[in-house]
Amino acid sequence: QVQLVESGGGLVQAGGSLTLSCTTSGRTFRSGAMGWFRQAPGKEREFVAAFSVSDGNTYAADSVKGRFTISRDNAKNTVYLRMNRMKPDDTAVYYCAAASVVSMTDQGRSSLSAYDYWGRGTQVTVSS
Repeated sequence: QVQLVESGGGLVQAGGSLTLSCTTSGRTFRSGAMGWFRQAPGKEREFVAAFSVSDGNTYAADSVKGRFTISRDNAKNTVYLRMNRMKPDDTAVYYCAAASVVSMTDQGRSSLSAYDYWGRGTQVTVSS
């Protein structure tokens, strides 16, 4: 059984930093993508960042580009999301997701339906 478990959420002041972790178990992903999404109250879940498992290329949404970085530690089966210069608009529940097969085009990697497995999410709150 594949499981994705997020951790590291919490309360941070605007301008601060936070690192989220996503530990996977039950399967080693050798293709596809690993990604982070977020959902703010009253809004739809949106793409944040992803990396291609096969070539390691990373991608980020325009809203977080230059501030957030996705990375992985294969030995620990863990994916990270480092968030710097955080803003109140970053407040959301952050979800880790894994896709077995996905097109790494803008549309493909940001599509919720492309991801087969999801974590339960971790709350991130940025105070002004």
